[in-house]
Amino acid sequence: MTANLVIVESPAKSATIKKFLGEGFEVKASFGHVVDLPQKEMGIDIEHNFAPKYQVSPDKVRVVNELKALAKKADKVWIATDEDREGEAIGRHVANQLGLDIKKTSRIVFHEITKNAIDHAIKNPRTLDMNLVDAQQARRVLDRLVGFELSPVLRTKVKGGLSAGRVQSVAVKLLVEREREIQKFESESFFKVIGDFVGDAKKDFKAELSKDPTDKAEAEKFLNHAKDSAYTVESVEVRPGKKSPSAPFTTSTLQQEASRKLGFPVARTMQVAQKLYEAGHITYMRTDSVNLSDFAVKEASDQVKKLYGNKYSNPTHYVTKSKGSQEAHECIRPTHMEHQEAGSDPAEKKLYNLIRKRTIASQMTPASIEKTKAMIDISGHKLKFIASGEVIKFDGFLKVYFESSDEENEEGTGMLPLLKEGEKLDMQQIAATQKFKNHPPRYTEASLVKKMEELGIGRPSTYAPTISTVQKRGYVVNESREGTIREFVEMILAPVIASAAKQSEDKYVITTSTKKQNTGAEKQKLFPTDIGMLVTDFLGEHFKDIMDYNFTAKVEEDFDEIAEGKIKRAEMLKKFYGPFHKEVVATKDADRQSGERSLGIDPNSGLPVIARIGRFGPMVQIGKNEGEKKAKFASVPPGKSIETITLQEALDAFNGPRVVGKYKGEEVTASTGKFGPYVKYGKTYVSIRKGSELDYTTITIEQAIPLIEAKLEVDKNKNINSFDYPAKDGTGAGKKIEVLNGMYGPYIKYGGYNYRIPKGGKDATDMTLEDCVQIVDKKNNPIEK
Repeated sequence: MTANLVIVESPAKSATIKKFLGEGFEVKASFGHVVDLPQKEMGIDIEHNFAPKYQVSPDKVRVVNELKALAKKADKVWIATDEDREGEAIGRHVANQLGLDIKKTSRIVFHEITKNAIDHAIKNPRTLDMNLVDAQQARRVLDRLVGFELSPVLRTKVKGGLSAGRVQSVAVKLLVEREREIQKFESESFFKVIGDFVGDAKKDFKAELSKDPTDKAEAEKFLNHAKDSAYTVESVEVRPGKKSPSAPFTTSTLQQEASRKLGFPVARTMQVAQKLYEAGHITYMRTDSVNLSDFAVKEASDQVKKLYGNKYSNPTHYVTKSKGSQEAHECIRPTHMEHQEAGSDPAEKKLYNLIRKRTIASQMTPASIEKTKAMIDISGHKLKFIASGEVIKFDGFLKVYFESSDEENEEGTGMLPLLKEGEKLDMQQIAATQKFKNHPPRYTEASLVKKMEELGIGRPSTYAPTISTVQKRGYVVNESREGTIREFVEMILAPVIASAAKQSEDKYVITTSTKKQNTGAEKQKLFPTDIGMLVTDFLGEHFKDIMDYNFTAKVEEDFDEIAEGKIKRAEMLKKFYGPFHKEVVATKDADRQSGERSLGIDPNSGLPVIARIGRFGPMVQIGKNEGEKKAKFASVPPGKSIETITLQEALDAFNGPRVVGKYKGEEVTASTGKFGPYVKYGKTYVSIRKGSELDYTTITIEQAIPLIEAKLEVDKNKNINSFDYPAKDGTGAGKKIEVLNGMYGPYIKYGGYNYRIPKGGKDATDMTLEDCVQIVDKKNNPIEK
């Protein structure tokens, strides 16, 4: 007989918690949710207060049965699922399945897995908070309503196989809006003028012209004036300043900083943080609070004093300011500040080190900075040169931690030599370099999380899943793209060299050169796909509320109010569903969308050229299928989109296959067609998978050979069996029924259609003609043609 059964979410926590609780306690995991809505139906009783029809998930039947058996033997069951709405709902569902009395079952919570935290939780149990359960259930039900009703609309009106989600749709909209800003952006050039000077201290320094010339002529005119100008320090301003440490990490700031400093995708950050939490190294990783407990403030401050001295210590409490901040959690911090290292692999150690340094730094003094700004007079000219410098007088928290930024900053923050008003300066050279204004930056995963948080879209538990989901659905890609080569002009005013000085009266000469630079390269940025843009446009036209940022944020606020007991779940859902369902019904009369864009006329055939979404993705097309004339198709080339591809780029996509090399004496080519990019070897066609790093325009023979060999091996094992099947009208003019091996397992092919073979039945190798006919006749639901 087990006196106490403690149920947690993850098995990774069990051993650690069991060690803290000791004898008389058994700790078992639910492995997350034990029930869910059914997959093949909506599973919501709309007429009865939107009651969800939960059922035990097939992969959790064994877990539930095991917990039931243990619960029967235990004197007391403790629900110890995670301390958030999701955890509260899991606890409720576990209690229901075990037949526990909700009003009497002990619910314990802890935001760190330490002995003190576990002991405190056991001594201070509460009951399950049904407001939190209702808030989670409201989110789950509302998202199911949206997904279940909206996805069929997209499949009918846009493209088969599509699905939609409430938060995911507005996240994609952010990317689409930014992409269109970039498409409309027209870069303007200007000239950045930087002078090199030397003063009495005999140390050179740089200064920037107070206004940028707009073109080459204006820049050249200034340099000609600068040849004969004198340069004098007009004023020197020295101002003290401070840099304060950032607050400890919340979920979103951890995701952002781990992306910038460690290069972690947001999903990776959460996976690693989960492991650190379960091992007892950090506090709970899904939080929007920057609060530190009094104990944590003292522990961090003690570490500061011990490692760096009293003058670096500045105990500070931070206040949470984010929209819809949830329950009274702490920030993400180490559970033992004295542990300078923790984690079982390099990723865990890196993330722990980041969390620890940020927490320690938050309890340190601000850095003291001295900022210097010198104005330099140019004789006979109204503009000035401005020299700026920054000196750290006391490093404070910077001794431990420096926060990264997504913004590029070209301004110098170095130290200036001692300068005095009225001091004469020697000009060493002045460079006028052509620059180009940058388009708005594309989002990274980290900056998208930041924007979502600013708008109140989603919550700590939803940021990472949202970003992962939109990529899995093909609405967004996260990739690096090469830039293009662009020319720019550089003019340098410098002293005349000695040999040339005899032939010229000028002390300085202007040298003009044209240089090249790579511009527009993108590293790990989020790009909306053509289908993502088309879906966004369709939803924006027909579901204005769903695609409205303020509306989405208001829904999140409603969930918060349900959690606080201010509004009822059913009322909130009813208010949402009525208008939404009307919009769904109204789309029945909407036209099917293909995102078609006319590009012009093919000069060779005189036929129209269009770009559109096809069955296999974005494509370009010459002509139409009319009579005996057949249209020609090609995939939109990598890096191009329906909205940006030009007529010439579309026509180039139809150029003949590119010869890659030879394999076993036979030519290998690469090209693209109606079904996407491919490699051809003899009569064998090998698709180049969408999302792979391979590009049909650059693939090498070394990269192509493994693809060819894998396809040949699959084809060799593809044919399992085949049967002659007479036509049903008795004419005998029937077709073959084939049993084949496919990418997703064996299937039946008949009459141009593919039919799934039910799981749990006969092995494909043992199937007879009668077995095949029965499946074909019974199912009448081919996979594809």
